[in-house]
Amino acid sequence: MTPKRVAQLRTHAQFKAYCESVGADLPADEFPVFGAESPLAQPYIYRGRQLSNRFAVLPMEGWDGGADGEPTALTRRRWRRFGQSGAKLIWGGEAVAVRHDGRANARQLVINKATVGGIAELRDDLVTAHRQSFGHADDLLIGLQLTHSGRFCRPNSAQLEPIVLYRHPLLDDKFQVDDDSYILTDAEIERLIEDFGEAAVLAQQAGFDFVDIKHCHGYLGHEFLSAVDRPGKYGGAFENRTRFLRETVELIRKRAPGLDIGLRLSAIDWIPFQAGADRIGVPAPYDGARYPYAFGGDGSGIGYDLSEPLKLLAALQALDIQLVCVTAGSPYYNFHIQRPAAFPPSDGYTLPEDPLVGVARQIKVTAELKASFPDLTIVGSGYSYLQDWLPNVAGATVSAGMTDFVGLGRMALSYPELPAHLLAGKKPQRKRICRTFSDCTTAPRNGMVSGCYPLDDFYKSSDEYGRLMTINALCEIDLPEMG
Repeated sequence: MTPKRVAQLRTHAQFKAYCESVGADLPADEFPVFGAESPLAQPYIYRGRQLSNRFAVLPMEGWDGGADGEPTALTRRRWRRFGQSGAKLIWGGEAVAVRHDGRANARQLVINKATVGGIAELRDDLVTAHRQSFGHADDLLIGLQLTHSGRFCRPNSAQLEPIVLYRHPLLDDKFQVDDDSYILTDAEIERLIEDFGEAAVLAQQAGFDFVDIKHCHGYLGHEFLSAVDRPGKYGGAFENRTRFLRETVELIRKRAPGLDIGLRLSAIDWIPFQAGADRIGVPAPYDGARYPYAFGGDGSGIGYDLSEPLKLLAALQALDIQLVCVTAGSPYYNFHIQRPAAFPPSDGYTLPEDPLVGVARQIKVTAELKASFPDLTIVGSGYSYLQDWLPNVAGATVSAGMTDFVGLGRMALSYPELPAHLLAGKKPQRKRICRTFSDCTTAPRNGMVSGCYPLDDFYKSSDEYGRLMTINALCEIDLPEMG
């Protein structure tokens, strides 16, 4: 299918009519309110702390750290821009591996005793940039996302070095899992929990307010939730599949008292997709009567059931975890439900649905979870694809109580100051709005650092830009003119 470009939908009537035509049920204010009266400018009280707006910056891997896991000048530039955004909630900032073998790429940050000083400086850079832009920084809430990449580990080179929890009938072939030697034992999981605990202690020493125990996008924390076939205490029944989370939380509370904890969660997942006829994405063939490996799935592989995600949120509430960031799926095997985009990454498939449908699905799931747990602090994802209509939809979802915070990922790369401009009463600068060309994904998957190559002059003037354009041309990705 060829979706209509969002930038061509110039009026509210056109936007709503097009959403209806593709089956995307999205709330959107006809006349969004900018400035201090905007729903996005209203304060939020979190554990007695007042955050003065409803924007969050979502965690992203920059693929630009050092070989030793230290931040580089590129990493620090990105974090300074996060501080300049005006967002008061910095969710995780960066996906940081708790140990070397858990890195998703050979330039991912790692937190350990040698790198914690540099990671603390990242936070300081962000705070300083925020204070310089807005006069103060005492109302920021800043977290660090802790992760192990599991099935998608590439700690030393472009070569996969997967570590898994169970044999997956579809993903094993795709991600080079040949035998049971790749499966973590229960004893190895217990050691990994110790690593998360140590990483949390270091994050607290570095000044972070909370850590996110990453449970999304197919990485190891997320894989625990679908380990229905794994024997032993970390697989099978729901109680066992959430044991890693509960034991990690218990250890962090013991080792780092006072450090808050959040969870970024793929609340729904689908079967892996692959390129079918004309490269259009289709579900991978599966012989079973019911697909059981999608947490939050309905068994069909292409639908969702929130029964277990709701049980998980109840467990979080019982653990006194209030911060929950909602996302979906995985960028590795069904990217269109996780990161709706105008163009697929170079190793992806052609879109099987209009991306606005994917946005609407994430917003609906987030709203359903929020309605069931009104006391949790919920952060929504998937907003960047809305582009020019982001203020209209974001304001409507917050004012309707469908989410507490609007999370920005890719948009924070192309146009980090968007929240600040909206909160100051300014209309967005159209030429800086993320058009979801997926270059920030295509670049790292081809050995380059991540960044907004089309819209950020810093990356557009780099040597990698020409390489990236060549890759897009070979993949027949024809990016339109921007404006």
